[in-house]
Amino acid sequence: MPASVHRAGSREIAVTAARAAADKQAVDVTILDVSGLIVITDYFVICSGTSDRQVKTLLEEVEKAVRELGERPVRREGEADARWVLLDYIDVVVHVFAQEEREYYDLERLWRDAPRLPWEGSAQAAAASLD
Repeated sequence: MPASVHRAGSREIAVTAARAAADKQAVDVTILDVSGLIVITDYFVICSGTSDRQVKTLLEEVEKAVRELGERPVRREGEADARWVLLDYIDVVVHVFAQEEREYYDLERLWRDAPRLPWEGSAQAAAASLD
């Protein structure tokens, strides 16, 4: 009989992605619980990088951390420009923005009815954005 395989839940994926981004000094890492508002996904993880290079680093780190949970994105969009890149894990969508694009699209305002998911490290990520 094969050993049981642990399949990561959407909350675990979201928190893992947020921690990975925060570990690479992402700006204002936020998890929005959109499960009560839309049916196509449970969480949005939103963060910003201060340069194109940092955006790419954040993507690599998030993808590496979530891959350790046994998950791979089913889709990646926007990587060529590195201004707003999306990693789609079906139940979790990770949005990595350049700062200007994040301010322009303002997903937190668009999804203001979505509760923010507190996660270990969120206070440090918020504090880092004030520096």
